Amino acid sequence: MGNNSLKNPTKKGGRLGGLAKSQQFIAFAAMIVLYLAFFLAAKSFRTVNVLTLILNSSYYLAFLGIGVTFVIATGGIDLSLGTVMGCAALLGGRLYSVNGFPMWVAILFTILIAVLFNVLNGFLVAYIGLPAFVATLGTQMMASGFGQIVSKLQKTNWPSTASDAGGSFKNAFQIQVAREGSTNMNIPTGLVLLFIVVIIMSIILTKTKVGRYILSLGSNYEATRLSGVNVRKYQFYAYLINGVFVGLAAVAYAAIYTSITAGFGAGQETNAIAGAVIGGTSLAGGVASIWGTLFGVIMMSVLKAGLPKIGLQSQWQLFLTGLIIIIAVIIDVRRNRKK
Repeated sequence: MGNNSLKNPTKKGGRLGGLAKSQQFIAFAAMIVLYLAFFLAAKSFRTVNVLTLILNSSYYLAFLGIGVTFVIATGGIDLSLGTVMGCAALLGGRLYSVNGFPMWVAILFTILIAVLFNVLNGFLVAYIGLPAFVATLGTQMMASGFGQIVSKLQKTNWPSTASDAGGSFKNAFQIQVAREGSTNMNIPTGLVLLFIVVIIMSIILTKTKVGRYILSLGSNYEATRLSGVNVRKYQFYAYLINGVFVGLAAVAYAAIYTSITAGFGAGQETNAIAGAVIGGTSLAGGVASIWGTLFGVIMMSVLKAGLPKIGLQSQWQLFLTGLIIIIAVIIDVRRNRKK
């Protein structure tokens, strides 16, 4: 039983794998349909600037979504990732702009801050046994307060252009090309980076021992433990991976938007979790799709960019995001019951 359960994380693995794939297609189709709906409904949506806006927000949301996919796959959750991203970007920016450290140090420090908060999350959940909801809600408040204390409620500025001192890291996400007699053209290099990361993390989740054990934890924790797997270690690894991607999300946000205000990031966990769930990651654990998460978060970015173009305000995004999550979870629950 042990070996079979690890090679195929659950007895219903084949069918659940098919569910994940079909959900990926649904997420991809929904993303395309939503984009076309806004494209046809609003002339102001049919611009390069709007497409750039969608891609820019997709970078950091995708990194958040990829990280939390690993956590949700274990049957856990992370409510802190938005505020941790904001705290890390705020402190990393201060290290560069206020304390005068080189940019590479600030970037590594930004990622380190996010990793440390998730080390705490992983320790509390995997080794202390706290429910993930409680542990990450606590670190959410800690990250928000810590960022505001250190920054003294002052905003932090990262380099505004790639030509500024220390600003070359921005080229990883967007390159500006000057055009004679016209505005600069933005080349979305971040899209290439994002696809490379998605391919790598998809392989890690589905083809490596770490990924298989993480999925196995969410599918059947007790059976995985009885088969001899160090379940605490792999549960901790999921939060560690999440921490790295929260840090990368902080760097991506700083590269695109440059100005970080105290308290930034609150609520971004909703979009990241929604993207993962829409893309086929089950909140019950055991089923996850990195590609599905990518399609899901891009869909959330399209929604964010498109609603104002048809005359709806930001509160409609909150309402529709909640509705989409509920629908996705209901579909997931109903399909799992049929198994």
